Amino acid sequence: MAVIQFGMEVDFVEQTQFPKCQKCQTGDLVPLSDFGSQGASIPYKAWVCTKPDCGFNLKIRNGDVYIDEPIMSGSLHNARVR
Repeated sequence: MAVIQFGMEVDFVEQTQFPKCQKCQTGDLVPLSDFGSQGASIPYKAWVCTKPDCGFNLKIRNGDVYIDEPIMSGSLHNARVR
């Protein structure tokens, strides 16, 4: 989306402020999305602190909320063939 300002076209950039991490108080909690078992998009399935050494996270799985589960690298994950 562009906006005309002072006779010039200026790109509109939406600025979003994320909540501060309640554990470390310095990182931000950012939302992560995923896909369900049937392929449907699940927005905001998890919230994770941006500070790597904090590791605070909230995840939703089958309607239950999980707090501070271990975070594992996804680099070892094998993709499913469809």
